[in-house]
Amino acid sequence: MKITSTSCICPVLVCLCFVQRCYGTAHHSSVKVTRNQTKHIEGETEVHHRPKRGWVWNQFFVLEEHMGPDPQYVGKLHSNSDKGDGSVKYILTGEGAGTIFIIDDTTGDIHSTKSLDREQKTHYVLHAQAIDRRTNKPLEPESEFIIKVQDINDNAPKFTDGPYIVTVPEMSDMGTSVLQVTATDADDPTYGNSARVVYSILQGQPYFSVDPKTGVIRTALHNMDREAREHYSVVIQAKDMAGQVGGLSGSTTVNITLTDVNDNPPRFPQKHYQLYVPESAQVGSAVGKIKANDADTGSNADMTYSIINGDGIGIFTISTDKETREGILFLKKPLNYEKKKSYTLNIEGANTHLDFRFSHLGPFKDATMLKIIVGDVNEPPLFSMPSYIMEVYENAKVGTVVGTVLAQDPDSANSLVRYFIDYNDEDDRFFNIDANTGSIKTTKVLDREETPWYNITVAASENDNPGLLSHVTVGIKILDVNDNPPELAREYDIVVCENSKPGQVIHTISATDKDDFANGPRFNFFLDEHLSINPNFTLRDNEAAAAPSPSGFVHARETGACGPAMPKRSCPRLV
Repeated sequence: MKITSTSCICPVLVCLCFVQRCYGTAHHSSVKVTRNQTKHIEGETEVHHRPKRGWVWNQFFVLEEHMGPDPQYVGKLHSNSDKGDGSVKYILTGEGAGTIFIIDDTTGDIHSTKSLDREQKTHYVLHAQAIDRRTNKPLEPESEFIIKVQDINDNAPKFTDGPYIVTVPEMSDMGTSVLQVTATDADDPTYGNSARVVYSILQGQPYFSVDPKTGVIRTALHNMDREAREHYSVVIQAKDMAGQVGGLSGSTTVNITLTDVNDNPPRFPQKHYQLYVPESAQVGSAVGKIKANDADTGSNADMTYSIINGDGIGIFTISTDKETREGILFLKKPLNYEKKKSYTLNIEGANTHLDFRFSHLGPFKDATMLKIIVGDVNEPPLFSMPSYIMEVYENAKVGTVVGTVLAQDPDSANSLVRYFIDYNDEDDRFFNIDANTGSIKTTKVLDREETPWYNITVAASENDNPGLLSHVTVGIKILDVNDNPPELAREYDIVVCENSKPGQVIHTISATDKDDFANGPRFNFFLDEHLSINPNFTLRDNEAAAAPSPSGFVHARETGACGPAMPKRSCPRLV
């Protein structure tokens, strides 16, 4: 560094430049600077013409963390006007003057009285002045100078963000970047190697490595398999002094987890399974489960199941439980042990999310054979029809056979069946059934006009297992017989005017019959011969009247409108 005359106007500043060039030396030898030269670190001398300066000092730094019993010597102030007779008084002011730094006002020697920490304060700005003790007048203008705190390696590197938790996909290529860690060192990075950090791996080899300069952690092996090992604890050390012996160090832990990729196909633990399903299983119900194992996790282990062939492909169906990743087998059609005792299914489990990078490890599906054994169940008797319709005439004698129901044991044992009518306690019992033959008979005389239909429930049970029942509905229709006479629809009160013409229809009467239509109309109307006949009126059938509402017309006879017994002004009334 060359110092020109323009950069050294102030003598103190010239010396400060010199000290900066000497920063880092570890000696306290005296430095004498004459009028027109400045000494440099490499001993070079360059002459400059400049004004006479009055201050000379030989040191402008102080070591941090000084722990000696005596104050640390910092440097010396000296004026060219000082003849050594004690007439010059040196004054020190500025940061730390009088507390941290003290000066011998006669010799100009400066000492530090306290241990300093560069990481808290790197330098102090002070002012120096020399005055005449007798006149108390300045001998030199006040000058500013800086005392720098020289760094020592008293701070170890620190990882401020650790410990770290990171992930990297399994099967990653060797050299894949995982994480960059950074350690900080509070020492002076511009001085020596106190803050020059080198990274190394203390734990985690041979799986991972770290770049000594950048702190980038990388995978160090090919095809690291999560299914073999998932978690790694890697310890990284940062050491200052460029890693040399005696340097300070700090460490951190990096917890690395291998994340899953779909590199494992599903596999059934067995190639043959057997499942028992009773023939009484309900259609639509789940009858069993099957599961293929997949060493992967998450969506990489998702799979779907399907029946690819087998003689039970139309009888059973399979679905996938997304939570448990199981295949749930459902019954699609009823089972019958007596007709078919076993079925065979070929079931496939296949991954739904494929990673084509690992297709060479496939195929990502597997198949197994499932044999289903149909279990024989003691079933209730089976009626020959889902329901029965029977007929019987009303007024039939008690004990008349209405009809017969038939039920059989569907099992191979073919047990005998017994029948009974399932009555409620409050029901009137009009029928009974033969327990052995299933023949239904009347127990009372039936009236169709009172109850035209009866619905009863017949139960059947096996002799060997009375608690196992089946039921069937029997509808009994009561057939009509002509056992009811016709009746006038209502009582009639007929009024006729006295001036009605002969042959004029004065009223229509009708009749009803409680019997069925086949045994009811058509009716014949006539006047009762046992009663006295009024010659003024006649009655005849209305053959054109629509059945089943037959009617007759009442006609006035020609002899006159009014009878002799009736009041002359009143109209005759026929009842």
